[in-house]
Amino acid sequence: MKLSVIIPVYNSESTIALLVDKLQQALQGILFEIVMINDGSQDNSERICKQLAKQFPNVRFLSLRRNYGEFNAVMCGLNWVQGEFCVMIDDDFQNPPEEILKLLETAEKGDYDVVYTHYSKKQHAAYRNLGSRLVNWFTGYSLNKPKGLYLSSFKLIRKEVVLEIIKYQGPYPYIDGLIFRITRNIGSVQVMHEKREAGVSNYTWRKLISLVLNILFCYSSLPIRLFMPIGVGLFGFGFVLLLFLFGQWVIGPDPKGWQVVTASLIFIGGIQCTLLSVLGEYIGKSFMAQSGQPQYVVKFNSGADR
Repeated sequence: MKLSVIIPVYNSESTIALLVDKLQQALQGILFEIVMINDGSQDNSERICKQLAKQFPNVRFLSLRRNYGEFNAVMCGLNWVQGEFCVMIDDDFQNPPEEILKLLETAEKGDYDVVYTHYSKKQHAAYRNLGSRLVNWFTGYSLNKPKGLYLSSFKLIRKEVVLEIIKYQGPYPYIDGLIFRITRNIGSVQVMHEKREAGVSNYTWRKLISLVLNILFCYSSLPIRLFMPIGVGLFGFGFVLLLFLFGQWVIGPDPKGWQVVTASLIFIGGIQCTLLSVLGEYIGKSFMAQSGQPQYVVKFNSGADR
């Protein structure tokens, strides 16, 4: 098998059949498979995907019991692919299926483990473009991402890297974070970006904040490193302030007791609350990771018999 195409499906009844048809046309001459994962859609996506799995022998369909999120759905798909290369593509047609050939050609020519895509002009809404820039800026610091690399959801991964990624069993998968843990042999290629065919984007600020917190507390030690200089700075400032009050007590006029107590409580309490909140996030994530909470639960599996 040369290529596996993973499609996370969510409320895509109007586009998924056409996308599969276009993939069949665009990838003629390549031995490939399509793995669709229904991430708890509320429309008729599951029924349509079942029909597609029966219609095409190279299509596998898995349906999850509820909405677990895009990364979890992709992780589910990665566990079933058997292609030499794996491509992830959204179900909204903003990435034309024909562009997959560019990723494959770039990976083979450059012998890359991973190939990301970037766009000359993005067709997302302004708020989503802003959110994407914020995430890319943030990951540059927290994950030590190569400078200038755009982390798109439309990307190609070599099978050897896929086998390492799926070793992660925690409930909070972040594909890009796992990639940077495994390899730095990464390429990039410019592709077309089209307007959304139908429906509305499921990208929200709530999901953006959730993603940032996931990166921050599951894939980076940045909070500990960040709060260390803050804690030292507050400690130093508090020490200087108390030293100043002590000087007043020696030279006069005497500082009021409530000033000393209030200043001490504010600084010590602030440091404690900050460190406890960071510690609580790490403990909470660690607890959930060890609690046995699954990344996903498959309800239905059909097509592309192994």
